[in-house]
Amino acid sequence: MPELYIGLMSGTSLDGVDGVLAEFDSSSCQVLAHASAPLPANLQAELLALNQPGLNELHRAALAANALMQVYADVAQQLLAATGSTFQQIIALGAHGQTVRHQPHIHGGTGYTIQLCNPALLAELTGINVVADFRSRDVAAGGQGAPLVPVFHQAVFGHLGETTAVLNIGGMANLTVIGPELSHDVMGFDCGPGNVLIDTWCQQQRHQAFDAGGAWAASGQIHAGLLSTLLAEPYFALPAPKSTGRDLFNPAWLQTRLTRHPGLAAQDIQATLTELTVRACAECANSYALNSKSILVCGGGAFNQHLMQRLQTLLPQFTVQSTAAHGLPPLQVEAAAFAWLARKAIRREPLALQNITGTPGARIAGGIFPA
Repeated sequence: MPELYIGLMSGTSLDGVDGVLAEFDSSSCQVLAHASAPLPANLQAELLALNQPGLNELHRAALAANALMQVYADVAQQLLAATGSTFQQIIALGAHGQTVRHQPHIHGGTGYTIQLCNPALLAELTGINVVADFRSRDVAAGGQGAPLVPVFHQAVFGHLGETTAVLNIGGMANLTVIGPELSHDVMGFDCGPGNVLIDTWCQQQRHQAFDAGGAWAASGQIHAGLLSTLLAEPYFALPAPKSTGRDLFNPAWLQTRLTRHPGLAAQDIQATLTELTVRACAECANSYALNSKSILVCGGGAFNQHLMQRLQTLLPQFTVQSTAAHGLPPLQVEAAAFAWLARKAIRREPLALQNITGTPGARIAGGIFPA
């Protein structure tokens, strides 16, 4: 009997909320509808500010979580309307929330990860069972808590007998490598910044949300000195498993490095930031995915033609292509992943993340908030 789930995702890019309504059976995942909504400007600014220490954080974070749930609920209603479904037909809704801090393995050894979310409010607003808080159990068990999507990539993109690589370029970039033995052979980790620095610089200099198609970056020249300074960040040399976020790659990190190279043209900085993402991803693919023939790209980065062209140039041994060529458009992948993760939690099926987050054993991810 097919089962209906909703997945809702607001990522590090802070560009909005993506949602899918997906139908699952024993062997497949089919997206029946996709919807999205931008974040209101004041909420986007507050979520960005909450990535750094500030005044009255607890109060502000609670209000921001409530406001975010209103956007989540609106996207869920769009999905129901688009498919003619009722809330009673949905088994559960997987809500990721908005990551504002990600600091595993520190502060006494366990660390923490924080996603702003009010799943109880979302259950009230939608009348649907909500699964949320997907990352904290993995961190408590000794894992990184991120990335989680590689196990979903394995389920939908893996092919028995061949190695498959999936590159998600959202705010951060993460790589999944699925081996030929699908039952257990998967690894994944964060490569480094995806769109986060590219978008930040574009917003600061051009007052545009993002560099459409990478056209502005393509108009500039890569500055070798700045690129070398950026790539000297110790994170890039860490072995997998590893994860990162705005705690590290943020405007202050960028500004500190820009001061070492004064006088650069804005478009040259944009070209160099785009190349940073490309080089970080290419290095990971060359180190971990050499047995794969292709790299499937999802996330907003899949629409940056300049970035995709640079990836193909640096990775001639791979075919670099969008996940759309394999049945799931780039902007639907993460939302579908959280619908899939919600189903796993409802069914009490643990996730084997040992080669992804480094957790020592399989754990059930997500807390359930009944409607």
